[in-house]
Amino acid sequence: MPSPLPQDLRRVADLRQDKPVGFELAPSAEERGAIAEELELIALKKLSFKGALDRVSDGKLTLTATLGATVVQPCVICLDPVTTRVEADVTRTYLADLPEIELDEIEMPEDDAEEPMPLEIDLAAVMIEALALNLPLYPKAEGAELGDAVYAEPGVQPMRDEDAKPFAGLKDLRAAMDKPDPDDTPTKG
Repeated sequence: MPSPLPQDLRRVADLRQDKPVGFELAPSAEERGAIAEELELIALKKLSFKGALDRVSDGKLTLTATLGATVVQPCVICLDPVTTRVEADVTRTYLADLPEIELDEIEMPEDDAEEPMPLEIDLAAVMIEALALNLPLYPKAEGAELGDAVYAEPGVQPMRDEDAKPFAGLKDLRAAMDKPDPDDTPTKG
């Protein structure tokens, strides 16, 4: 996905092997608005991405960062705004000798944080991808509940969830059987 932000590129060839290079991204309100639109959020109140690029060797580069954001999404039930704080650790490993993926068969690798080593790393794109992956999937407003959906033809008693449970009545039957019958009381005579 193309980034709604200007690229924040770091050339891999320019990174030193003896010292990690720190970075910190804090998009402006206008940039956060563009990201919110891209991710279909109501609002993106805060966003920060802080970490380091560490060129471990010629063939390996690691990105470690912390993502922090305050997002406003529509409730999946009533569409009211739901504000959530997102905090996530982000790790990416870029390898020069990562095997090519065959398009015929795609198998998920054990470490899904490994990627082929690019010539440049766009930190803004990594930040937006990390935010998208860490958004709540089903934001729910406090007190919002999904009611029963009952469908039936006119004049027909609709079937409810309880009606579909064949053993639901056994508990009541057992309780009735355990109750002593007043007619069975022995008489003194």
